[in-house]
Amino acid sequence: MTSEATTPGGRIAGPRLIAIVGPFQSGKTTLLESMLARAGALQRQGAVREGASVGDSSPEARAHAMSIDANVASVDYLGDRITFIDLPGSIEFSGEARHVLPLCDAAIVVCEADPRKLPALQLILRELEDLRVPRFLFLNKIDLATSTLGDTLALLQPTSRTPLLLRQIPIWQNGVATGFMDLALERGFIYREHAPSQIIEAKAGERPDIRQARYSMLERLADYDDALMEELISDIEPPRDQIFDDLARELRQGLVVPLLIGSAERGNGVTRLLKALRHEAPGVGATRARIGLADKGPPIAQVMRTIHTAHGGKLSLARVLRGAFADGATIVSSTGGEERIGGLSRLMGSTGSKQPRVEEGDTVAFGRLEGVATGEAFSELKANGGAPVARPAAIAEPPPPAHAFALLVKDRKDETRLAAALAKLVDEDPSLVFTQDQESSEMKLAGQGEMHLRVALERLATRFGVTVEARKPAVAYRETIRDTVSVRGRHKKQSGGHGQYGDVLLDVKPLARGAGFVFNETVHGGTVPRNYFPSVEHGCRDALLRGPLGFIVVDVAATLTDGSYHTVDSSDMAFRQAARIGMSEALSKARPVLLEPILAVDIHTPGEAMSRASQIVAARRGQMLGFDAREGWEGWDTIKALIPEAEMDNLIIELRSATAGVGSFVARFDHLAEINGKPADAIVAHAAQQRAGAH
Repeated sequence: MTSEATTPGGRIAGPRLIAIVGPFQSGKTTLLESMLARAGALQRQGAVREGASVGDSSPEARAHAMSIDANVASVDYLGDRITFIDLPGSIEFSGEARHVLPLCDAAIVVCEADPRKLPALQLILRELEDLRVPRFLFLNKIDLATSTLGDTLALLQPTSRTPLLLRQIPIWQNGVATGFMDLALERGFIYREHAPSQIIEAKAGERPDIRQARYSMLERLADYDDALMEELISDIEPPRDQIFDDLARELRQGLVVPLLIGSAERGNGVTRLLKALRHEAPGVGATRARIGLADKGPPIAQVMRTIHTAHGGKLSLARVLRGAFADGATIVSSTGGEERIGGLSRLMGSTGSKQPRVEEGDTVAFGRLEGVATGEAFSELKANGGAPVARPAAIAEPPPPAHAFALLVKDRKDETRLAAALAKLVDEDPSLVFTQDQESSEMKLAGQGEMHLRVALERLATRFGVTVEARKPAVAYRETIRDTVSVRGRHKKQSGGHGQYGDVLLDVKPLARGAGFVFNETVHGGTVPRNYFPSVEHGCRDALLRGPLGFIVVDVAATLTDGSYHTVDSSDMAFRQAARIGMSEALSKARPVLLEPILAVDIHTPGEAMSRASQIVAARRGQMLGFDAREGWEGWDTIKALIPEAEMDNLIIELRSATAGVGSFVARFDHLAEINGKPADAIVAHAAQQRAGAH
């Protein structure tokens, strides 16, 4: 149990944090705009398509007409402070949700009666279910609906493992939804565009469809309330307060998902949604209990997003889960670092209002916490006794990258600036991964898809002034040999004083795939002194770094069988050089062959897209190993396949196109396979051209 502050009427008091989630282009940002206008935070509801909304205010979001960041706005509604956080609907930009959703008191899931968006809706609902976040379903665009609400409910229910609870039904006039009946209030609401609806009193008995819908709602509530069940069996009308108590309790316990209807663009159904949030959504006390944080203890907050601003420095958007924080206070983080709070701001999109102090439940931007990363928690230093604070909400690891670019700066002087700028972008978005590949000398940026990476590159140019060229990353080809050969390697040089002399006889042979490199010696009679054996091995390894085809050589064995030395001129360096010469010649003579990396790929797709996904695998030289139902995912399949790494580029783009944007995969190295003929010749020629260009 947790303690929740309540009003005299029993309603939970204190600031709330409500997530707005939903499939791409379902109307989330428009709904945020509509709720802000209805709550009085805006004089006029802005239009997303006109670039006039509080959310999606970044240049990149406006340019692409889509949400790419979490947008935050706080309002005071009827005396309650509610912070809304609008999360991107595209799966490519869903990484931030992993840090935000565990800290939210409830979520509004915006959806529509579009079968193409059901897989995306299922992904979102599943994440909320796994996190046990209470959620409302807001059926948007009801003014454009062409099917009955019963059919829509049947369409939507398979996406949720928790029963959907119909709270409202439309009032139809000439095939258009002109309002709705609220089944709990037993009132009708006639829509008025961008204004509160006109209320009409109605009784369920007046229309059979209303009576049936209301009884179905009460039946569902009675599944978890024995007293209500007895009243229904006895044909006793339950008190309205009891119904609302059940609605709130069963929402908070995750037993039902209330379904409300409306039109975000027209502002229809928004007031009832706001009032449902105000009366039924749990508060920060319930969120503490859900994530395992005690009610008592020092102040604690957790960071859900990091923002690097041009003039204000670093901002850490955090939820105060317990206690209060004052501007200028010193905090200690999860890693034990100490920082001084350099400003507190309540956000409204891209603007903020300064606050001297923030209270329990508030969601605000903390200024200049340079050493605190997204997902970390912090506490007031004095109140916590200086000890590092544990993260109360466990944050899931970001999904593995699905797409990557190799980055090439146009001016080498920009390489240092590029690394610094990418560090800030990764700080803001942990689902981006920046690496420097030592083998290929490439700087790589990986993320959740092409658009995800394109936006990152746009930000590099606009925010940090670093322009880069993006290209396909190099594939880590290898080579090996087919034959066994015996070769002598000799290094002899005389240039006054001590010369250089090393002489080795090497037997070189292929090994089984995955065996690596093995060095042996069978020298007899001291023809090569034992102290030079390590140098011979080093020389052999030197030759493996670039074989005759231009790639690292693997799966070979070299045996030192004989040689000769000079008492004065021989040295470790001479024998190392002799071994390198001999090994290089042996590799050229032993019929070298090119190897390409093959990845084991698990592809997750809705069942109806399985055949299309299989065709994508086949078109990429993939080998199907089989498919099966995805464990724990009704209506989904998992394809297991082997695909060459060279064919993985743009796989996620094709897969998402074939699966309404929700397909995903996990890939891992499996083995190396020979590649011959013209494809191998083209790879070798291209690599040689790349090396020539680098010089």
